[in-house]
Amino acid sequence: MNVFNLFRIAWRALLRNKMRAFLTMLGIIIGVGSVITMVAIGQGSKQSIRDQLSTMGSNMITIRPSSNVTVGGGARLGSTALQTLTLPDADVIKKQSQYITEISPAVTASGQAINAAQNWPTSMQGVSPGYLNIRQWKLKSGTNFTDEDVKTANKVCLIGQTIVENIFGAGEDPVGKYIRFKKIPFKVIGVLEEKGENAFGQDQDDIIMAPYTTVQKRLLAIPYVQTIYASAIDEQSSALATAEITSILRKQHKLKDSDQDDFTVRTQAELISTISSTSELLTVLLAAIAGISLLVGGIGIMNIMYVSVKERTKEIGLRMSIGARGIDILLQFLIEAIFISITGGVIGVVLGVVASNVITLLLSWPTLVSESSIILSFLVCAFTGVFFGYYPARNASKLDPIEALRYE
Repeated sequence: MNVFNLFRIAWRALLRNKMRAFLTMLGIIIGVGSVITMVAIGQGSKQSIRDQLSTMGSNMITIRPSSNVTVGGGARLGSTALQTLTLPDADVIKKQSQYITEISPAVTASGQAINAAQNWPTSMQGVSPGYLNIRQWKLKSGTNFTDEDVKTANKVCLIGQTIVENIFGAGEDPVGKYIRFKKIPFKVIGVLEEKGENAFGQDQDDIIMAPYTTVQKRLLAIPYVQTIYASAIDEQSSALATAEITSILRKQHKLKDSDQDDFTVRTQAELISTISSTSELLTVLLAAIAGISLLVGGIGIMNIMYVSVKERTKEIGLRMSIGARGIDILLQFLIEAIFISITGGVIGVVLGVVASNVITLLLSWPTLVSESSIILSFLVCAFTGVFFGYYPARNASKLDPIEALRYE
């Protein structure tokens, strides 16, 4: 018997029991829909995190004191208590590094930003003018402070949108106004563009930026820096820049070959890679949990195919008695199982895509339906139909025609 006739017979058999066929498909539909939705949530979260980290500067390099440094008795110091980074360190990196385009020492002070009767708890970050380029951050209005402001420790600042909303009135232009931070007046010379929350849920707009010398001398009274930010030529050069900075700082700090680094150098690429790996693991776990539905759906197909073989035993015997071969019977029931599985898979894909869009629309969760997840779902559906449909189909093909015709 040719394949076309087998497909036609299988299709007619399913149409005779539409409701039973649909209920059998339901497990596959729910399984495929769940897998696509879970993978879409995982992939969307991963892409969203990568995009957010990229807005912080995909080629940004962060240098901090190392927390591995120990004092007497073997006690470790926190990185904020260490004083291993200084302004000469930043200067020597800027002069000697071939892979760095911008560099900025950084210090941070916490306090209250006050304007008239309004106040807001926040932090002031002391940086250099090039910090905006490192972070790929633009100004919404006003101007950036200059190298001259850094040299003179001028009391000027840039403020984020959260600061504007909380200590200035609606529609008020803060540029040119004065705010107080730890009782020291600062002139607002610029407003930063809105960035929103970062990948860790922190509000990036809740910040005040000022020349690092101003924060060092007027707020913290410290000679060292807490962090050094740098920008590699491009993202591909980050690893070379990291190795170069490490070599320069080891020489600058006069460390022996046997000495541990008293600093750490991290790139955005490393952070993106770490978070992406975690996100991929969670995506796999979500997909595996959802995939249990597919297993249940496959068992449902096997169960129904067994019932179908029992119900149609006489039909099988009749077909065999007029010349149908065992392989024809096998293929007929196998095609029925694959029909159920593939049709359920198509409906499940549509359900998964719709569910992903609804989640994004109602919950504002990032989702990303990839072509690979759809293709994989179809392959799994085909495999499920073959795997769970084969054994009942094989049993049908092994029936004795005489015994089948006698079956009541």
